[in-house]
Amino acid sequence: MKILKLYLLALGLSLTTACQSNSNKKVVTTEKEAVTKLTKPMPQDLDTYETAYFASGCFWCVEAIFESVKGVKEVVSGYSGGTEKNPTYEQVGGGLTSHAEAVKVYYDPKVISFTALVQVFFGSHDPTTLNRQGPDKGRQYRSIAFYKNEQEKQVINGYIQALKDQNVYDGAPITTEVIQFTKFYDAEDYHQDYERKHPNNPYITNVSIPRLNRFKQNFKAYLKEDAH
Repeated sequence: MKILKLYLLALGLSLTTACQSNSNKKVVTTEKEAVTKLTKPMPQDLDTYETAYFASGCFWCVEAIFESVKGVKEVVSGYSGGTEKNPTYEQVGGGLTSHAEAVKVYYDPKVISFTALVQVFFGSHDPTTLNRQGPDKGRQYRSIAFYKNEQEKQVINGYIQALKDQNVYDGAPITTEVIQFTKFYDAEDYHQDYERKHPNNPYITNVSIPRLNRFKQNFKAYLKEDAH
């Protein structure tokens, strides 16, 4: 029980920065923020992988967390959970849609199971803060675990029940929505791998990196050897 609570500790952030750009235009990477060009897999290279979908706050950090997990081939930042078609970052981030910032996780089930990804999901954010993660407030930052079939639904609900039975959150209600996956919209290109490309962004240094480091400290066995 103590080990489970350590792995699934709630992340309490009290910083004032937010997961939003100050402009509607594309954020330009400065020379200081430039990093080694990432080699992204082609769509056809991902056809053999399974997919999972989660929302747990600002997708800049959530993407970085899941990409550090072994068995995960690629993570895409985007929008899901709402009804509006082709939403934009300005619309979602401004709370003008019913979507949440979310991620699409491509993973190899021979290396990591869906159950383990659910554990990563709950262990890397606070599912008891309604419509909020750290400094980010609004339904666009709500906690959602999406399921594509009945088996995944049972895994998610079973894990939530285990968290409740073991009182991991000291009686605080789990606010995570468990909903059937319908549609995922990729976020704009400049949001992809944002944490890697903009290491000096104030939000990244003050919120994303500390959150990523806490996850890595608690889930060492799940990390890729080259996780940055």
